[in-house]
Amino acid sequence: MLMYFVLHFKGLWIFNLYRILYMASSSNYSTAPVSEFLLICFPNYQSWQHWLSLPLSLLFLLAMGANATLLLTIQLEASLHEPMYYLLSLLSLLDIVLCLTVIPKVLAIFWFDLRSISFSACFLQMFIMNCFLAMESCTFMVMAYDRYVAICHPLRYPSIITDHFVVRATIFVVARNGLFFLPVPVLSSRLRYCAGNIIKNCICTNLSVSKLSCDDITFNRLYQFVAGWTLLGSDLILIVLSYSFILKAVLRIKAEGAAAKALSTCGSHFILILFFSTVLLVLVITNLARKRIPPDVPILLNILHHLIPPALNPIVYGVRTKEIKQGIQKLLRRL
Repeated sequence: MLMYFVLHFKGLWIFNLYRILYMASSSNYSTAPVSEFLLICFPNYQSWQHWLSLPLSLLFLLAMGANATLLLTIQLEASLHEPMYYLLSLLSLLDIVLCLTVIPKVLAIFWFDLRSISFSACFLQMFIMNCFLAMESCTFMVMAYDRYVAICHPLRYPSIITDHFVVRATIFVVARNGLFFLPVPVLSSRLRYCAGNIIKNCICTNLSVSKLSCDDITFNRLYQFVAGWTLLGSDLILIVLSYSFILKAVLRIKAEGAAAKALSTCGSHFILILFFSTVLLVLVITNLARKRIPPDVPILLNILHHLIPPALNPIVYGVRTKEIKQGIQKLLRRL
């Protein structure tokens, strides 16, 4: 029932957003001649596309299969109907949406040379990439709080981390990031595009699209920068604080083996946060150093950032979490 609520809420929300962007873009057609964009992946190395499509396809199938298996296991296994696993389900849903938003279009360009993307679809993709990336960060923050309560206040855990807490946390994750990142595509869609319609990227990033505009885009870029770093930065600070308190509590445990057991419950979550933050940091650094590195490198890293974490997240939890591993084994025996 909880998963149905989350899926239904997100579906309605994204549908209404598409209508808003369509209306905004329609109002621009009277002043902007652009009705669609052309995505040019890897402008300097287009011969690589066919070779690159194979590993990207395999990673995409792995991500979809692993996350679908994890969601199905949590849904069917009664012992996994707990808040911690509901939060993990939310993370898998976000991963699936991010993959489906980016990778199929990239593969369509590689395989069938389908480079065109409509005006509204481009800005919808821009919104989902920005918003759902921040949703993942926020979900990691909520999961860190879950582990903090479990280790630092174990007796209060059942009364604090409940199904109602998960529902409220999900609404917070969706509402906070949706409201903060909705202006990014709306501002971009209202610009006048008279510098051509060729985007030198595989996806509709705000930077790649807005540079085609004739208008001043300073406020557009500044808003995305401030919103992004405010949300992701605050999430990271809260995650670091949570794990600082967890480490402090674990070091006080004197019983033999108890400290290692307590830390093992956070191991999977910490690995995913570390990987998510590292890939994001590398992506930011390469974008800041665009003049010193080939322009195709940030494009490739941006694609991989929407593919590798979704592929690894369910695998890490499946391998390191005994309950999930047993649930997957039961699911496979049923099949």
